Amino acid sequence: MELSKQIYELSKLLPKEELFGLGSQMKRAAVSVPSNIAEGSSRNTTKDYINFLSIARGSNAEVWTQLLLCKELNFLTEEQISDSLQICEEISKMLNSMIVKLTEKVK
Repeated sequence: MELSKQIYELSKLLPKEELFGLGSQMKRAAVSVPSNIAEGSSRNTTKDYINFLSIARGSNAEVWTQLLLCKELNFLTEEQISDSLQICEEISKMLNSMIVKLTEKVK
């Protein structure tokens, strides 16, 4: 959830012409991370949960890439995105760990 909040704040700093482009895409991907974790946890099977965690991991990777793109395009600075990149890294590690543990449980 923290990542989503940060992305919403960062998107306000983007140029106006990017509000419906990159800004919108970043917000959708960021919201997708906790949403897929929540949806997966409410599913009936561990296999379904793993699938939704994998989708969340992909959305997290999208946010990471979009933040780097914002930096490369000089829309945002390294200082502005560093906290969000750190959160993305933490989320990635947590999701990877959960997926591995749940996959072992299914086997």
